[in-house]
Amino acid sequence: MKEDELVTRAAGVVGIYTFLSRVLGLFRDILIANVFGSGMSADAFFVAFRIPNLLRRLFAEGSFSVAFIPVFTEYLRKRSREDAVVLAQAVCTMLSLILTVVSIVGIVFAPLIVRIIAPGFGAEGEKYALTVLLTRIMFPYIFLVSVLALFSGILNAMKHFAAPAMAPVFLNLSMIAALVLLAPSMRNPTVGLAIGVVVGGIAQMLLQVPFMLKKGISLAPRWLPSHPALRRIGILMLPTIFGSAIYQINQLVGTLLATLLREGSVSFLYYADRLVQFPLGVFAIAISTAVLPSLSREAADGDLEGIKGTVSHAIRLTMFITIPAMAGLIVLREPIVRLLFQRGAFDAVAAAMTARALLYYSVGLWAFSGLRVFVSAFYSLQDTKTPVKVAVIAMVLNLVFSLILMRTPLEHGGLALALSLASTVQLAILILLLRRRIGGIEGKAVLGSMAKSFLSSMIMATGIYWLSNKFLASMASGTMVHYAFGVLLAVAAGALIYLVSARLLGCPELTSVMNVVRRRRRRA
Repeated sequence: MKEDELVTRAAGVVGIYTFLSRVLGLFRDILIANVFGSGMSADAFFVAFRIPNLLRRLFAEGSFSVAFIPVFTEYLRKRSREDAVVLAQAVCTMLSLILTVVSIVGIVFAPLIVRIIAPGFGAEGEKYALTVLLTRIMFPYIFLVSVLALFSGILNAMKHFAAPAMAPVFLNLSMIAALVLLAPSMRNPTVGLAIGVVVGGIAQMLLQVPFMLKKGISLAPRWLPSHPALRRIGILMLPTIFGSAIYQINQLVGTLLATLLREGSVSFLYYADRLVQFPLGVFAIAISTAVLPSLSREAADGDLEGIKGTVSHAIRLTMFITIPAMAGLIVLREPIVRLLFQRGAFDAVAAAMTARALLYYSVGLWAFSGLRVFVSAFYSLQDTKTPVKVAVIAMVLNLVFSLILMRTPLEHGGLALALSLASTVQLAILILLLRRRIGGIEGKAVLGSMAKSFLSSMIMATGIYWLSNKFLASMASGTMVHYAFGVLLAVAAGALIYLVSARLLGCPELTSVMNVVRRRRRRA
């Protein structure tokens, strides 16, 4: 199977499970919004949950995965399978030891960590104390999810994508169960939700074990601290701690600054980010997850032409899906937020503030998505220094933009816009540098494809804007069921308009996706 076809097929598998996970995640957030709203408990939980999540993206998905997969793939391609298994066991043993120490340190120093991450919460009081408690409960999640990242990297490198993609489903189910069954019986319901996070982490990790064993990867510990590949992975990891997770670092800056704004600002940004993460996770992250092993195989074989073609295909496919998602979120931001969150403790003011943040996050969705592909391309070449240099520039820009825009009437919306602007600059620089490195990325094909996707999206946006003004405005005063039907109708109509427009304009990515769907139907 050609790498382009493998990327499309793997992205489809990852996308399906990620879609299910995101749907459950939205349902989870709807429950959280209904129970906690955007008050003290919600802010405390989101800050505490963001701390292990940031570490997860920095040290697990953000740096470890992108350093491990190219090296492990090289062992699979150029050495024996037995050598690759030994490498995996040595890495797992070392990683477990390091993570145990990190978890203990995090629990002990949770008060200091919270003061650094959320200075607006102060150093005492109920809000600060609750955030510290929740941080201590959830900090072991970093151990569980980092081991999960190792297992996922091994399986992805061996062309198995389903189990790793399915893992977040178990986290969301665990959190939903904790919200419904455990939280109501506890003195502080957020503690029950935090316990659900840890249980979900255990479930995610254990899910991978049968598939690891089926692939012949023994889980027996092997202490080989002098293994040459450990040093290579460690060297590759150092710069990627910043480079691959700059989006999360920039979000942390936003969280820190949001604690200095009106109460609820952290929650407004969180709920808006969750909505942006839906298309980002279902499509962009799915494609970048699928493309890294393919690019790593081509890099191991020294196939620069193959890398050009795979990068071009991945970015065209990413933009084909991301650009209409961006347009849809911008046009339907208020109806979507109202439908999903405006109930219980989450009032109309909170919905309006969240929609404002969603607008400015959505503007940068295409850049957030494109970054995933181009960063993966550099990592497949085992070049982790270039992305981190660009990431530092983006980080500084994000801070400068944030400090300027948060003082305007945009308030927390300015923090979201700052991230979008900084990410756009970061993407532009990476594109230029990768073109120099590999001699081009089939730029004419990419620009032509993006132009068609953009035009199709504008046609779609015009259609759903008309539908929104014509029908949704009058449905707002009716029942939530009628309103939900109107929003879903607008979304479905938008998707249909986009697909028809893309077909008429001759978008090749639509053909690529449909070919994969047809082959799966034949096999079924």
